[in-house]
Amino acid sequence: MDWTKEEVALIISDYFKMLQQELNKEKYNKTFHRSLIIPKLINRSEGSVEFKHQNISAVLANVGIPFIKGYKPRFNYQQLLEDEVLEFLSRNKNALEPEFENFSNEVVTEQVFKKIDFENFLEDDANTSSVVNESEPSYKPIKTNFLEKEQNNRNLGEQGEALIIEFEKWRLQKAGKDSLADKIEWVSKDLGDGTGFDILSKNNNGTDRYIEVKTTKLTKETPIYFSRNEWKFAQQKEKDFFLYRVFNFAENPHLFIKQGHYESFCKLQPQSFKGYF
Repeated sequence: MDWTKEEVALIISDYFKMLQQELNKEKYNKTFHRSLIIPKLINRSEGSVEFKHQNISAVLANVGIPFIKGYKPRFNYQQLLEDEVLEFLSRNKNALEPEFENFSNEVVTEQVFKKIDFENFLEDDANTSSVVNESEPSYKPIKTNFLEKEQNNRNLGEQGEALIIEFEKWRLQKAGKDSLADKIEWVSKDLGDGTGFDILSKNNNGTDRYIEVKTTKLTKETPIYFSRNEWKFAQQKEKDFFLYRVFNFAENPHLFIKQGHYESFCKLQPQSFKGYF
């Protein structure tokens, strides 16, 4: 049975209470929140409520807004849910935008990667596929894409790249390739961001490994953003191009890796158009 407008409004309001607590690094209990909201709904199970929370995360991810990390985005949601989430964002824009801004601009001061066990750092990339049927809505009450802004946070980006430098050294040294580990270059730091990749590493056989690093404090389902130059470079070097997706960076960083051009491992959505006269 489809959720009613009243039910959707209730669960959205509850979701944003938790999201604001999470953004402010306040402790909260998801189970407790569910126990309060279920009696107000029409015969909904805990699983149904959790699934709807995940749908809300998917709507927010689709419009570039941070979401609750514990609720993995699940797409294929009701149009009513998207409409109501956008309406909530519109009504609460003045209160929410500063919190989203703080999230995207946050400076991660602690070098968290010093505590990482690289043996357990890399995750299987087979578990990273999301089925996304929805396109971005034509109307977005909050114009700033805060997920893209977080990705472009220089402090976060540099720390993510520094982490991958250390991981690549570890990977090559573990394979007995110490001489190759000494040849790793931090290209984006030395030459800037226009090269189409961030790190020049080596494969175990000595060939070049071109690495683009995308870092987020959120989950592995968070969308990535890339330039036309990055897209073209991956096309040209697809056999030796690797995307390193670092996620959950501020708390317990993990990594998954994709090889090839972008179309081979993710669903692309156009972000802008260019017109000539």
